[in-house]
Amino acid sequence: MWHRRKRSGRIACVLLAGCVALPAMAREASTTASASEALDCAALDEQETPSSAEAWFVRSRWASHCYAFQASAVRIGVDGVRTLALSHDIEDGVEREVARFLDGPPAVHERRGGAARLGGLGGEGSPERLGARTRHLEDFYRLRLAGESRIASRHAVRLEIEPLDDQRYGRHLWLDATTALPLKQVLLDERGRAVETFQITELRNPRLYQGGIERLSRDVDQDERAWRPGWLPDGFALQAAGTSESSRPGVEQRIYGDGLATLSLFVEVVSGQKLLKPGVHRLGVSHAAVRHSELGGRPRQVVVMGELPPAVLKRVAESIEWHGGQSTAASSSDSASSP
Repeated sequence: MWHRRKRSGRIACVLLAGCVALPAMAREASTTASASEALDCAALDEQETPSSAEAWFVRSRWASHCYAFQASAVRIGVDGVRTLALSHDIEDGVEREVARFLDGPPAVHERRGGAARLGGLGGEGSPERLGARTRHLEDFYRLRLAGESRIASRHAVRLEIEPLDDQRYGRHLWLDATTALPLKQVLLDERGRAVETFQITELRNPRLYQGGIERLSRDVDQDERAWRPGWLPDGFALQAAGTSESSRPGVEQRIYGDGLATLSLFVEVVSGQKLLKPGVHRLGVSHAAVRHSELGGRPRQVVVMGELPPAVLKRVAESIEWHGGQSTAASSSDSASSP
C-alpha cells in the first residue's frame, strides 16, 4: 500500500494515509496475500507492437509493473503545481515505488509489494489473460487511439478513454511508444473538463525486468462482512478489504474498482475522536464524502473517497448497510478500549 511519511494537513488525512493521486504510476492499494502468483515480465519482449487502443492499454498496465525506471514529473491540479521525483524498482520479483514531492508541503509516498493494480481483475498470468480481463472495460468506457505526440523527448501514442455514463471520469493518456509506460495523463470530470494533468518530464533508463513479479491476491467475500455498500456504480467490484494503515487504529477499509477507476471506503466506530464534517470535501483532484450514521447499534463515521464525481461518492456513502456480525475495525476498537 501507499505509506505517507509526512502529512500535508489536508482534510481526511486525519483518517487516511497517502491521500494523493499519482495517476498511472500509483497502483490501487495492495491486498494482504493469501496466495501468490507471478507476472511474467519477459513475455513483454515477445509481444508485437499494439495496433488498437485496447491493446495499448493492456500493454501499458503490464509495463507499469515490469519496467524499473527513475523519472521527474509535474502534477497540475486545483491545488496548484507540484513537482515530483519518481522511482520504480524491482528486486527478487517485488516492486518498490517511491514518489517524493520536491516543492510545497514535504511528503514521500512509498508502495511495496505485488502487482496490486491487476488485483481487481483476477488471476492474470500473461498479457493474453490480462487482455481478456480488461475487455470488460468496454462496457463502461470507449477507448480510441488519437494520434501521436512527443512527451518528455520521447515518441508517444495518445489514447482517449471516454466514460459511457456520468458515474466515472474520463482520461487522455500518452504512452511511450517504446515501453508503453504512461508519460502523461489528463483527468476529465463528468463534464469533460480537465481537473488534473500529470506528466513525466524526464524518463531515465527504463529497464525491462526479466523475471516474474510477485502478484499478491486474496479471496474477498463481501457477504461475510458486517457492512457493505447498498449501491455502487455499474461495474465496480470489491478488490481488497482490511484495516486501514492510518493515524488511528480501528478504521476498516475496502477498495472497489471497475478495472480503471477506484473508490476507497472507510468505516470506524465513533468513540470520542475528532470527526470530519459531514458532506463532500475536495482533496486535491479527489473528493471525499463523509457521513455519520448508526450502524450495528453504534455511531460510526463513513468516508468514501476517489477520483469520481462527488455525487457518486455521496450516494455510495449514503447506501452503507449493516448486515450483522462484527467488523474487523469494530473488534480492533473494542479491544483497544478494553481495560
